[in-house]
Amino acid sequence: MKYKGYEAVIEYDEEDQLFFGRVINIEDIIVFDGLSVDELKQAFQTVIDQYLADCQTLNKSPETPVSKLESSI
Repeated sequence: MKYKGYEAVIEYDEEDQLFFGRVINIEDIIVFDGLSVDELKQAFQTVIDQYLADCQTLNKSPETPVSKLESSI
């Protein structure tokens, strides 16, 4: 899943019947969850937008996403 250059991996917890994801191409820890694919997608976009807004509020530069190609060089 990708949004604004940020990438996430998605897993499914069968016991809780819940999708959850985490952003993988930055060092900051960003996680999200949802009960459906649509809810998961919306949660992902919301946490990224909130991360960017929080960085702006704190006068901190958000981490720039690293592509898989860049990280293997």
